[in-house]
Amino acid sequence: MDAKLLEILVCPLCKGPLVYKKAEQELICKPCLLAYPVRDDIPVMLEDEARKLSSEEKV
Repeated sequence: MDAKLLEILVCPLCKGPLVYKKAEQELICKPCLLAYPVRDDIPVMLEDEARKLSSEEKV
């Protein structure tokens, strides 16, 4: 995924920073506890597509 794109992407809900998890192909929003998928190097920044993080995944 493009590093410049990662610098400007924020959570669409809270506008907070995102953490890229390369192995999982997800962008994590810690305040919202959501994981946005990255498909074919394209972030899918839709709330309906995001996965809720479990209590074990909270970082």
